[in-house]
Amino acid sequence: MRGLFGNDWNWIAAGLVSAALLVGLSLLTHFPFLVSAIIAALVFAGLVFVLAPRQLFEGLDLNSLSGSRVAFARELLAQAQPAADRLAATARTISDKDMAAKVKNLSDIAADVITRVEAKPESAPAVRRFLTYYVPQAAEVSEGYAALASRRAPSQARLANIGAVITKLQDAFRHYADSLADSELGTLDVDLRLIQESLKEDIGR
Repeated sequence: MRGLFGNDWNWIAAGLVSAALLVGLSLLTHFPFLVSAIIAALVFAGLVFVLAPRQLFEGLDLNSLSGSRVAFARELLAQAQPAADRLAATARTISDKDMAAKVKNLSDIAADVITRVEAKPESAPAVRRFLTYYVPQAAEVSEGYAALASRRAPSQARLANIGAVITKLQDAFRHYADSLADSELGTLDVDLRLIQESLKEDIGR
């Protein structure tokens, strides 16, 4: 839903539901109009809050993080998220099951990396090129494949060429996802070494 209505879809949905509720209470249950309006207004306010789009880094203790790192990660994710949404949407329009699965795989990897960067903003530099270049380019290429495949007589040579690029993009996506995991494991290695040193000191005592 994020890409469909932007940041206002929750207001639209809440307005439609509360309007229908107002009409239903007034006409079908014969509630007094004022009472119906109050109930509809309360439902509207509740739905606006409940359906509000989730904000980046929601639930993360930003006070413990560098403001510049969070700002950098926010900028990268703002570029990558719409492209990741486009990948997911395009995968649903491709009739070739194998190619649809490949584009869906790109979408899944992009979503996973975005989620991990959001959870750990300081990891953003490790996947900057992935978020700002490869994800948007993958969306463009996938949309191009879908548009070409929808023709009555598409060029099979062009489809094969674009398909080969999408396959290579899968390798690039996996590489960046693994590099992000490697950077996290690097921190784990340091933690393990410190724990081992502490254990040696404690056992020595």
